[in-house]
Amino acid sequence: MNLIFRMVYVYILSLFRPRIASGNMASELALRVLPNDLDLNFHMNDGRYITICDLNRIDLFLRTGLMRSMFKRGWIPVIAEHTMSYKRPLNLLDRYVVKTEVTHFDEKYFYMNHAFIRDERVVAAGTSKGCVYARGLGVVSPADAMAAVEQDKLK
Repeated sequence: MNLIFRMVYVYILSLFRPRIASGNMASELALRVLPNDLDLNFHMNDGRYITICDLNRIDLFLRTGLMRSMFKRGWIPVIAEHTMSYKRPLNLLDRYVVKTEVTHFDEKYFYMNHAFIRDERVVAAGTSKGCVYARGLGVVSPADAMAAVEQDKLK
């Protein structure tokens, strides 16, 4: 992740935004295309969209309490798969909203949808599949990860 200042911004912003209930795992971030987001065509680089999705997931993890539970237990989030479709370019200084929603999970993975929206139009959309990994132990099931969040909320 090469967006350290945006990551700090997301962290600080998360302190003032409402918590996200574990039953409604969705997050929105309002951002702007910056000069370091551009490629040679002077629009947002395709790889930057995926990096911005990382920021949105960090916001989601912080506001649901999952980040605290992961750090407490030495777990790490891992993305196993990510796809994006690009419909319209985002240009320098364009304002946009990126939305991430956990749509479902199975015994191993969380499944997420991502949408980049400018002027109420979806300009890019994608999906990702991720898990929580315990070093030396393997994948933590999403049900166990969310149970840890609920347990930590009681403390």
